[in-house]
Amino acid sequence: MLLDNISLFLLIVEKGSLVAAGREVGLSPTTVSERLAALESHYGVVLLNRTTRSISLTEEGRTLVEGAKQVLGEVEDLETRIRFGAQRLSGPIRISTPKDLGRTIVSEAMARFLAEHPSISIDLHLSDGYVDIVGMGIDLAVRFGPISDSSLRVKQLPSRRRILCAAPSYLELHGVPRTPADLKDHNCLVMRFGQNIDNVWRFGATAAKQIVTVRGNLIANDGALVRRWGLEGRGILLKSEFDVGDDIRTGRLIELLPEHASPPVPLQLLFPPSRAQPRRVGAFADCLAKAFRDFG
Repeated sequence: MLLDNISLFLLIVEKGSLVAAGREVGLSPTTVSERLAALESHYGVVLLNRTTRSISLTEEGRTLVEGAKQVLGEVEDLETRIRFGAQRLSGPIRISTPKDLGRTIVSEAMARFLAEHPSISIDLHLSDGYVDIVGMGIDLAVRFGPISDSSLRVKQLPSRRRILCAAPSYLELHGVPRTPADLKDHNCLVMRFGQNIDNVWRFGATAAKQIVTVRGNLIANDGALVRRWGLEGRGILLKSEFDVGDDIRTGRLIELLPEHASPPVPLQLLFPPSRAQPRRVGAFADCLAKAFRDFG
């Protein structure tokens, strides 16, 4: 019963409410509340701060989320090995990736992985902003840039440079920038990451590096939309080679200022801060790492 209550607790955290969790497993809100109360009584702590509109994890609740995923994953792995043998992988994997990568490289890797392991299910969460992978019950996440949460486990992936580019139609109307400073006279397509706007663009990897604050009439928190705007000739964009590499190779977008190219942006796989992970998660992480190595 304890493991069942822990599993229900994780579902409450994932769904964001007791009612939604109960609906998922066919339990009444009263039953869900009683089982949560039993779990808190077992540990002698409050696991969730609850109001009429929202819930939030206490520090003890966060600790339980981190440890419970590991324990339940190991129990499921053990059951699978006993029932089907050591080579069989099964169970759910929850992943989070930037939207562009999720729709391309990650989605293609998922298809290959599921073809090899038909008993696996994958829940893909697409977001270009910050994601609380512990609070949301994410097994692994793909993220660009430096990682501020030092408690997460990190595996480096092959990185690619960011490419300054624009559609031929935009360049025909507005001309080609010759230096990074010329971007101040152009319409630049800007990404938003949470509360932060990515409008400070860095160029060059040597002492001659330059920093330009750009402006434009279009801002979005969706990388795929920014890319589409670029393809439509609406402005200049700065995107990872993972996202626009094919567009450059086919001529749909033209690379600009290659002599001032920025250094590659780090790309990582992030895991919750537990000591171990289910075998299925490790296997899919290896599949993703190979997909990024083979890119292009």
